[in-house]
Amino acid sequence: MRSRWQTHAGDWRVRARVERFGEPALLLLLRERPAHGYELLEQLPELVGGERIDMGNLYRVLRGLEDEGFVRSEWEAELPGPAKRTYELTDDGRGLLDVWAEALRDNQTLISAFLARYDGGEEVNDAPRT
Repeated sequence: MRSRWQTHAGDWRVRARVERFGEPALLLLLRERPAHGYELLEQLPELVGGERIDMGNLYRVLRGLEDEGFVRSEWEAELPGPAKRTYELTDDGRGLLDVWAEALRDNQTLISAFLARYDGGEEVNDAPRT
């Protein structure tokens, strides 16, 4: 029987992902400057591991953040081409980003401890089995 971590070729594959990491990445990009959806779509892969982000999902997340008051948007017709909705971070969004950063720091500490133990430890194979 194949493990859920094995590919069809038998290789092991584990994706060490932080759930919902796209949300703090969006907040961070909007803290840097207001942007429209296509700009965010182009910039997100550098923060979320190079994965292509689905445009529909991006706009769903942005709408959700806007509904909760973390992001606001407005249509800008001054830009070249058709009018574009530009998103910016609110004060509440900055607060949420601060909470995300603290939670990620806590996870970074746990991950660093795990990797230090992994890198520095030796296997102990003589432990009694029950």
